Parts: sequence; C-alpha cells; structure tokens
Amino acid sequence: MKKTVPILLSVAVLLCCAPKKKQAPAPVQKRAFPQVEMPSMLEGDALSRMEYAAVHYWDAFTKGDYPTDSLLIGGVEKEEVERQMGIFATLAGRLPNPEKAMSAMVDRISAKPELFDPMTDLAERYFYDPNSPLRSEECYLYLASRLAASPLVDETARGRYSFQAGMCSLNRPGTAAADFSFTDLSGRRRTLYSIKAKRLLLIFGNPDCTACKELVRQMDMSAEISAKVASGQLKVVDIFIDREVDAWKAGAADYPKKWINGYDHNFTIRENRLYNVRAIPSMYLLDTDKRVLLKDAPIESVLEMLASEAD
Repeated sequence: MKKTVPILLSVAVLLCCAPKKKQAPAPVQKRAFPQVEMPSMLEGDALSRMEYAAVHYWDAFTKGDYPTDSLLIGGVEKEEVERQMGIFATLAGRLPNPEKAMSAMVDRISAKPELFDPMTDLAERYFYDPNSPLRSEECYLYLASRLAASPLVDETARGRYSFQAGMCSLNRPGTAAADFSFTDLSGRRRTLYSIKAKRLLLIFGNPDCTACKELVRQMDMSAEISAKVASGQLKVVDIFIDREVDAWKAGAADYPKKWINGYDHNFTIRENRLYNVRAIPSMYLLDTDKRVLLKDAPIESVLEMLASEAD
C-alpha cells in the first residue's frame, strides 16, 4: 500500500499539470443576406410596399451575432452587403420622403457597433459620392444629420457630417432654387429667374469636361428631350462657375445652340456656396416657378423624368 500512494499521486500530478489541448476555432458563421418579409396586406399598394421594404430593409440583417471582419459584414460577404446597399439606395431614393427609411437604418446599425463603421462608409459612398449613379442628397441629409449627433462618431467626423448635412440642406427638392446672375456668351447679363419655361434644366459644367460632353451626347440622342428644347417647353441653362473664363469661352461654342450658356461673373455660386457643386456636371431640374424637382441628380434620373412628362 505504501508504494501505491506515490504512484497515484504522480498520476494525479501529471493529469493536473498536462497542457490542455487547444480547442479548434469555431467555424465562421457565414450566411446569405436575409430578405425583407412583406406583409400580405400590402400586396396591392406599390408605394406602401416600397416604403415598408426600405424601412425594414436592415431588420433581419442586424439580428443575431455574426462576424464582421475583412471578408464579412454581419456574417454576409462584403460584396453582397454592398449590392444590398445599392438596392436599398434605389428604394429610398424613390420615396417621396425617405426620412423614416434612413432613420431606421441608423437605428439598426447603431444598436450593433461592430456594423456601424462599415455600414456608414457604404451608405456615404452610395448616397453622397458625386460619382455614384444612386446618389441622393435628400436621403443623405437624414443620415448625415443623425451621424453628426451620434455618440459612435468621433468629434472630427461629427463636424464633417454636420457640414455635409448643411450642404445637403441647400436647394432641396420642393424649395425655390437660389437665384443668381450670370453673363451669357453674347456678353448679356441675366438672372436664373428671368428665364421662363415649363421646365428648366440647370447644369453646372465645363466644356472641357468629358462627363459634360457625354451629357450633351445623351441629351441629343433623346428625341423627347430634343423636342422639348426645340419647342421651348424645356430651357437648358449651362453655367461655368470657375475663374478660367477665357478657356470657357473658347470651348462653350461647342454646346448646342439652343442652350443658354453663361458664366458666374461674380464667382458667388462656388465661393458663397449658393449651390453644393461637388463635381461636374451637376444638374438641377426646376419647374416653371423655379422650385427644385431634382437636385444634383444623375443624368439617368433627369432623362427619365423629362421623358415621362407630357408637353
């Protein structure tokens, strides 16, 4: 018996001191993007369905605990989340009032701090980047306003969002566009409000700009728009807002003859921020009373609205 006790103690010591085997890492919880489930009562109402889908777009995505890393956002592949942000931007951009949808998204991602940064970065790229075909300052206004006051955003970023919200507040759809004076190609001083038409397409552009030339080409290809310009139903006013006026004069003659081409002789549009021109061409569609119908809209949106309207 005296020999048995040391042996048992030795075994116990070995068992206690033996290094534990490392557990295999848990498998990555990768998943498909969860789709919105539409209530059957909304089947016959297109606008209500669209608003419901936008407001609840991120509900299921932000539920549960899923990894966010270099490849995944909330367990969904980054490329797929980006695609879904594009669909959401399309929905929200078509709503008469996108505030509820944008606020719902902020509420959802704010409750999941690990999602906050990647999702706000994506939203800014889709809604505010001047090169985004889905950009909408009206949508981004609500997002930037919320982020400017968010405790999840540092002080420097809050200041940036506050500035962006202020810029998005300029010349909003439904409000009267800011008036300004300009000098046209003939040297005549004019104002925006002195130009009368059922629809006025205000373009801030540059004749040397490749995208501006493409805009001219697309408008020339549209029979509906060409007919509206020829009849006077639509006036196109293209304004140069920089200081290289001589260079503008040298190239402005290439614009269509029925357009009204001018430059900001006071240099107030950019310097006093009458309009938030972040890239050119920047387009505003105005009604007969100079109320804004579309603000800094992609050319596709402008052409779609103009072509759909009866003379």
